[in-house]
Amino acid sequence: MTAISDCSHLDTMQDVKPHSNGCEECLKMGDTWVHLRLCTHCGHVGCCDSSKNKHATKHFHATKHPIIASLERGEHWKWCFIDEIGWE
Repeated sequence: MTAISDCSHLDTMQDVKPHSNGCEECLKMGDTWVHLRLCTHCGHVGCCDSSKNKHATKHFHATKHPIIASLERGEHWKWCFIDEIGWE
């Protein structure tokens, strides 16, 4: 992981609350996920790329909201899809 200062999209982050307690799309489909990711721009909750549906990445491609945060207990990292960097 790199330093937070290496991300050029920090200004897109908002003080958001998760929209749901699970992956929004998987819950609607009745499907499962591996790990959850939070869009730091709008609060969308999507499943990680280890999940078969990869809804967090699909949300980025649909909205261009660049930064996600892990919603997993004990994890405190973020990832910028555009700059392709992560940090804690």
